[in-house]
Amino acid sequence: MHPPIDLDAYLRRIDYRATAAPDLPTLRGLVAAHAAAIPFENLTPWLGLRVDLELPAIERKLLHDGRGGYCFEQNLLLQAALRAIGFEVSALIARVLWRQTDDTMTAQTHMLLRVDLDGETRLVDVGFGSQTLTDALRLQADIEQPTPLEPFRLVRMDSDWCMQSRVHGVWRPLYRFDLHTPYPVDLVVANHYVSTYPASRFTAHLIAARVDGDNRLSLLDREFTVRRSGHEPEHRTLRDGAEIRRVLEQRFRLRLPLHADLDRRLDELPA
Repeated sequence: MHPPIDLDAYLRRIDYRATAAPDLPTLRGLVAAHAAAIPFENLTPWLGLRVDLELPAIERKLLHDGRGGYCFEQNLLLQAALRAIGFEVSALIARVLWRQTDDTMTAQTHMLLRVDLDGETRLVDVGFGSQTLTDALRLQADIEQPTPLEPFRLVRMDSDWCMQSRVHGVWRPLYRFDLHTPYPVDLVVANHYVSTYPASRFTAHLIAARVDGDNRLSLLDREFTVRRSGHEPEHRTLRDGAEIRRVLEQRFRLRLPLHADLDRRLDELPA
């Protein structure tokens, strides 16, 4: 038995106004709306706080507190919403290859979703930061699949699948995965690792990302980047903690948490 979600609150949060039904137009619309409305961000582990994967905690944070989250929070929230609408959906776990070589064997630290619909399998992922999917991909190898932003494709790697996106004309691997559904405890362990391990990017750096129309916004510590299709990325180094706060609030649409060390930590970010 899966815990219920406040579906009305979710649909309001992502500003989805069409009728929600377990069909492909709804799936595609929800993914696009979610990616635009709920930013990817790691403020909780970056501040040394626990990331709670229980659905009520995720709802409170992402739906009611004006926050975002990373892959486990984002995709668990979407999974609960899809189930409430009537979709057949399950979790998958992946090894991140972004900025790695294809044969690098990384830990299983990323979550995505499998949706079985009308005899076809679709993959959705609203939690991969600066390369978050904005559409539902067919589980089919070696075909370029357009999305509202970059094209994506899936290729086979031995017994695994590899998700790739085409960035500046080059196909780059995002992650590799198989179709085995992990036990919930596997997600808990992976979440604990990425949110507490000292060398994890999520504890060592401030990260945020959001889809803004046909643009991708990203923040890594003080570096704010806007990527527009067909254009060179625009990079800007933010001056101080006050400017970082403004960018997080205005461009990423985040309601920042009340935390005694937040302003100090923002000011101390490396240039």
